This record gives sequence, structure tokens and C-alpha cells, in this order.
Amino acid sequence: MTTCLPDLTELRDRLIAAAALDRDEFAAAGLVTGALDKGVPAETVLLDLIAPVQATVGTEWAANRLTVAQEHAASAIVERVITALAHHPAARTTPRHGKVTVACVEQEWHSLPARLLAEVLTLRGWEVDFLGAQVPTPHLVAHLHHTGADVVALSSSLPTRLPAAHAAITACQSVGVPVLAGGAAFGPDGRFARMLGANAWAPDARTAADLLAAGLAPPAPADVRQRIDDLPHLVDQEYTLVARSQGQLVKQVLKGLYDRFPAMATYTDVQRERTAEDIAHIVEFLTVAIYTDDDELFTTFMTWTTGILTARHVPAHFLRPVLDILMAALKDFPRAVRPLRRARTALADATAAHPGAPA
Repeated sequence: MTTCLPDLTELRDRLIAAAALDRDEFAAAGLVTGALDKGVPAETVLLDLIAPVQATVGTEWAANRLTVAQEHAASAIVERVITALAHHPAARTTPRHGKVTVACVEQEWHSLPARLLAEVLTLRGWEVDFLGAQVPTPHLVAHLHHTGADVVALSSSLPTRLPAAHAAITACQSVGVPVLAGGAAFGPDGRFARMLGANAWAPDARTAADLLAAGLAPPAPADVRQRIDDLPHLVDQEYTLVARSQGQLVKQVLKGLYDRFPAMATYTDVQRERTAEDIAHIVEFLTVAIYTDDDELFTTFMTWTTGILTARHVPAHFLRPVLDILMAALKDFPRAVRPLRRARTALADATAAHPGAPA
């Protein structure tokens, strides 16, 4: 007798409504377990039903249709639904491959992509240690020594974590364990994974599992590198000097904005705190753009920030003065000034293309 599988598109829409909009954990879990009961493969449920829920949550937050609290609540439901799937009889497998350690790099708190990969690898017969979010590199290396993992899958969603990812990649390789990198931080084409010397990069969990099945060669004994070996531009010390002065740069920008916009004196404590946070993010992304010597990384972030502010009906007019103040403060650092100048041009072009938008 042929089993009729449910319509995945309809089921996905219902799951998105239950988890992201209604925040009904029991309804969401019921949809997932029901799909498994009807014969939908567990990997399909993970990647084609559950993963799109989280993507929708992120899109809705960016469009200001979900608050941060609502986004966190929906994400928590997604995590618990994954647990329900992992405990379902249809997801039980016997390990038949090697050992994989799946972890988020230090300071990376977005653990869902890594969790999805860990579950897919478990379904495909790997023995998986999922270490979760924010794993300090020394603890990761100690874990490798203790467990004898064959490979490490490192996840990072935020580009600002790339320096930490670089340290983790080189540390794992130094003890003979190859590294598979994944997550939005490494770029849509994986260019930052290659730049930082990862053994492989995958854009999604299925591709990652396929790469591991094909096998990753262990690093050569001589493959012990310093970050300057991968990124020779760091010899100019711009990254080090700017990274050390991030706090001071935020203070300089705030002072400059208060001088230029006297109305900011009437800001509430919450408004001042949010402004400082926005500036800190800008400085942090500038710093990692200097680390990678990649101007597009910073320009993309500034364009994204403009969209986020616009969706929240917050005028983005302060962004260009922020860039001007930073250019003046960092005038002696050519690799810092370059992405600032290009970002300013990009913002001007965006304003010209959409003259009615707040700026």
C-alpha cells in the first residue's frame, strides 16, 4: 500500500503560523510529529519544514513585524520542536561513521544552524557532539583531545565573529583535526572560510553532510599557522590598533553627534542607550572589515542597518555623520578610511534612488 505524504508547502505554512505567529508550541510539535508519523523523512522535516520557520522569524523581525521578545519566543519553540523530532522513533539511527564535533565559535550565540547540522549528521549515522552556542576556543580544543573527534564543524552567523572563527580554525587544525565551516558569517560564497584557511565550507546542512561523507583530509603536521600567514595585510597593525580603541571610538562618535544634533540632548535614557548600541555595532563591523580587508562586508552592513532603521520609522540621517566622524578619527588608517568612504557613497546612492525614504 502506498502512503500519501502530506503537502509540504501547506504543512510549512501551518508550522510557520503555529510557531512564529501564534507561538503555539503544542500545535507546532504536533505538526512535526504528525509529518513523521505519515512517513515524511526526518531530514526533510528538519530542513524543509522547521528551518524555514526560523528564516521567517528573522525576516519578520527585520521588517518590524515581530518584536525581539516575540522573535526569542518563536526561536525557543523551534528549538523545542527540534527536540521533539530528535526523540521521535523515526529519527532514531545507529552511528556507523566517525565522530563529529559541532560548535558555534566563541561569542556566537545563534546556535540554530549548528543544531540543525548536528541533527542531520546524527540522522546520517555520525556520532555527534553538539556543543551549542559560544564555545571558547581553548575549551573546544580540550574537548577534541578528550573525545578524539575526526572533524569539527564550526558555525558562525555574524561576521563580527570572524576573528574568533579564525582562531578556532587554526587551533583545531594545529591538533590535527580538519574544520568544516558554515553559517552566514563566512559569506554566501564561503569566501571568508577560504580566507581563514578552513578545510571546507558548506552553504547548508545537506551540503555539509555530503562533504563529510566524502571525507575531509586531516591537516598536514606542518599546517600550523598564525593569523598573519592567512591575512598578511594584518602586518600594518591597523586591525589591532582600531580593535583596541573601539570603546573610545564609540565615545568620540557620540560626542560628535551631540555637537551636531543638539536635539539629542532631549533623548531619553533608552534612546541614548539604543544610539550607543547602534554606533558600537557600526564600529564592530568596521573593525572586522579591517581584519578581513573586505570593504563590502562593511558596506553591506550599513545598507542593512539603513533598512532596519527605516522599517522601524527611525530616521537614518545620523548614519552619514557617524561615518564622517569615524573618518576624521581614523584619518591615519587608510584601510579603515576606505570602507567608511565607500559606505558613505553607498548610503548617498541609496538616498538618491529612494528620495522619499527617511535619511
